[in-house]
Amino acid sequence: MQTIDVNQAKQHLPRLIEQTMCGEEVVITQEGQPLVKLVALTKQSRKHRQFGSAKGLIRMANDFDEPIKDFKEYM
Repeated sequence: MQTIDVNQAKQHLPRLIEQTMCGEEVVITQEGQPLVKLVALTKQSRKHRQFGSAKGLIRMANDFDEPIKDFKEYM
């Protein structure tokens, strides 16, 4: 992990971005105190969805399609 002052980081930002793309982390400091960490964002792969993978996880009540008693006066 590389540590660099904010003033130097302003001058060398393209180089720092290139370093982070290669996997290195860079901490930018001001007056010796860490301010931010520069890390590369990696594209996260999605899980491939499989048809029927939730089978058995969802259950529907037997009275699902029956009228609701609270709304009887509106019908």
